[in-house]
Amino acid sequence: MALYAIGDLHLHFQSEVKAKGQIKDRIWKNHEQKVKKYCEELIRPEDTLVLAGDHSWGRNLAECEADLQFIMDLPGRKILLRGNHDMFWDAKKTEKLNELFAPRLEFLQNNFFAYRDYALVGTKGFCFEGPFYLNRRGQIIGWDEEQEAHAAKLIEREAERLRCSFEAAKTAGFRKFILFLHYPPTNILEVESPFTAMAEEYGAEQVLYAHCHGESRFADSILGEKHGIRYSLVSGDFLKWKPMKVLD
Repeated sequence: MALYAIGDLHLHFQSEVKAKGQIKDRIWKNHEQKVKKYCEELIRPEDTLVLAGDHSWGRNLAECEADLQFIMDLPGRKILLRGNHDMFWDAKKTEKLNELFAPRLEFLQNNFFAYRDYALVGTKGFCFEGPFYLNRRGQIIGWDEEQEAHAAKLIEREAERLRCSFEAAKTAGFRKFILFLHYPPTNILEVESPFTAMAEEYGAEQVLYAHCHGESRFADSILGEKHGIRYSLVSGDFLKWKPMKVLD
């Protein structure tokens, strides 16, 4: 029994790909086949796979039907986190999604799921991604303060949702946590955030996140151990489509 994670599959069996860069970047060529191949090689029926957001380019549930079926057909138990491109998923209707897809898929939002003696907690998260203003040397000398203020409101909302997840698990008696986010826990200017603070407050052992695409973004946030917590990026293109083993 093992726990794996990967994010940002950006499937599009029924919908047009909106990200032109995804089409041009060679690592995305036939990436669905690579995901399927690696999952079938690694993941056993008793294993758990957490998918850290951005599952489909579909704009609604009908346009995601084939994409979600692809995920359902992967081996093991599948837990999905909400990403910024998951238009089919209204956060207020998570319970309905869990009812609709049970027991084939589980949706992590304002709740938690058990893995052995761990609680798997999480939320989409958010971080301020600019615009940043650069000088001629490429150094950041300022940013859009209006956008930063808007981001702060979204971060506060997502932090509240994450606390709901932690508290639900704690009330159920769990004391060991693995935290999943879609957005990175910090932006390129931060060394900490409400999400890192909450991970430390509740004693999460690991924080796993996605969203950062392309080599230029792989180092945008925390990687490795910090304050006793291991931080890992699990974006599909970063992992080259091979799910990362989180726990044995």
